[in-house]
Amino acid sequence: MQISKFMTPEIIFGQQAISQVGESLRRLGASRVFLVSDAGVASAGWVERVIDYLDAAHLDYHLWMEVTPNPKDHEIHAGVEAYHQFGGNAILGVGGGSAIDAAKAVALLATNGGRIHQYEGVDHISRPLPPMVMVPTTAGAGSEVSQFSIIADTERKMKMTIISKSLIPDIAIIDPQTLTTMDKLLTANTGMDALTHAIESYLSLAATPLTEVYSLQAMRLISQYLRPSAASRFNVEAKQAMAMASLQAGIAFSNAILGAVHAMSHQLGGLLDLPHGEVNAILLPYVLEHNYIAAPERYQKIAEALGENTAGLSMHDSSRLALKAVKELARDLDIPQSLSSLGLHADQIEALSKHALLDVCMATNPRDMSIADVAALFRKAL
Repeated sequence: MQISKFMTPEIIFGQQAISQVGESLRRLGASRVFLVSDAGVASAGWVERVIDYLDAAHLDYHLWMEVTPNPKDHEIHAGVEAYHQFGGNAILGVGGGSAIDAAKAVALLATNGGRIHQYEGVDHISRPLPPMVMVPTTAGAGSEVSQFSIIADTERKMKMTIISKSLIPDIAIIDPQTLTTMDKLLTANTGMDALTHAIESYLSLAATPLTEVYSLQAMRLISQYLRPSAASRFNVEAKQAMAMASLQAGIAFSNAILGAVHAMSHQLGGLLDLPHGEVNAILLPYVLEHNYIAAPERYQKIAEALGENTAGLSMHDSSRLALKAVKELARDLDIPQSLSSLGLHADQIEALSKHALLDVCMATNPRDMSIADVAALFRKAL
């Protein structure tokens, strides 16, 4: 059996868990907290709520909200400068994957210095990061428990995947009530992101018995609860289940890494600044079709986890139900069917394909990929 590591932060989960923010930072020795969030999270009321808990814990803080969806390299460099000017000694991220990825990247440069581009790839961080507490307000990215930070390189117009166990936050606080402020579109997109994490981590060449448990359980929860969560902001049971699904998928992919869907979607996000979960949802069926011959028996398990009845069916027929289940879920959530509807043009595919093949996530895809293979998948999804 291969040697593997399995790492998670301390996890605080449940209704009103957000109230633990101040106490958690205190336990980590924080006194001056650099709070990273964005305007959307602030308008939903969660920044104000968090600040109340920081005040109650008598913590000084600086609020920095210069983060956009798909956080950019220059934003991170500006954040580091603001962190040093404030004299911070801990970082708190509140928001979706963009805010939390940005918070982790600021923490990285705060102690390691340089430009964010120097850390692209795996294990290039040499110095410990400041204490980090992360509070997700979406159910999809899983960044609050992962060793990933994804930052856009604005010059190359592509996303950089930064992977290091140093990026795993000290404490992740997951409060399902934060999901009640997401609209249907964001709920659908982030939920499909979580599903992609669960499936790709299960099929990953680096999957282990530990990660597989989390991957499959996340699929079961998403299959059952993503539709009702998208249908109603006030379905408490569905919100709690999706928060747990996102957490479990995040733990799984942090330890097992991902595959071609993410390698490709990172490039699209970097080029066209598109919603990550939406791009994943469009690409997932095409990549699953391509990867099928690498592990049909695993597709059977995916089909079962997604609620398909495989009793009495052959391996071939039951495993193919995984593709059916994914397509039906995306259709029910009104996910766009093509990348062209998001602004991709055929003449952009060659460059995207070359970049995708260099993405770290491609290394654990279950089937070998060439530039021609990636380009063919982009064209199918066009």
